[in-house]
Amino acid sequence: MSRVGSTEPPSSGGAGCADAGAGGVQERLAEAQARIRRYPPAYAASADVLLVDLRSQDLRERDGIVPGSVHVPLSVLEWRCDQQSGFANPILAGRTLVLLCDHGYSSSLAAERLVDLGVDAGDLIGGFEGWREAGLPVAPAPPAASGLPGMGGPQ
Repeated sequence: MSRVGSTEPPSSGGAGCADAGAGGVQERLAEAQARIRRYPPAYAASADVLLVDLRSQDLRERDGIVPGSVHVPLSVLEWRCDQQSGFANPILAGRTLVLLCDHGYSSSLAAERLVDLGVDAGDLIGGFEGWREAGLPVAPAPPAASGLPGMGGPQ
């Protein structure tokens, strides 16, 4: 076991990051994507779904937003979607949620977590980048909302 101030490397046992033998994030991503519905951007644009933008406010300000999407930061996603949590966003209740991140990877993992909670959720293939590359509408991000993050409505 490593001691404070020691030059000995930390042991590999116990909590911490997974090693390559544990399957890694690519294996987890493939498992998640096999369990969720994945929406091509053009389909999601015309489907009866609610797009949920998980990206940071910095990325939204830099790149823009999908008009009509709801911003729910990834860090509070489960609480905003679980209508029994005491911290839910009622706009998300009873809707099919299509999550989007920047490139379509973290949204896959997040959608799987929501599916495990019983939420009707999937993700947008390619994320915001895929949306933009498909030539779909993008708008400037509004200023960050005050109050609890992830409680706003469509933007």
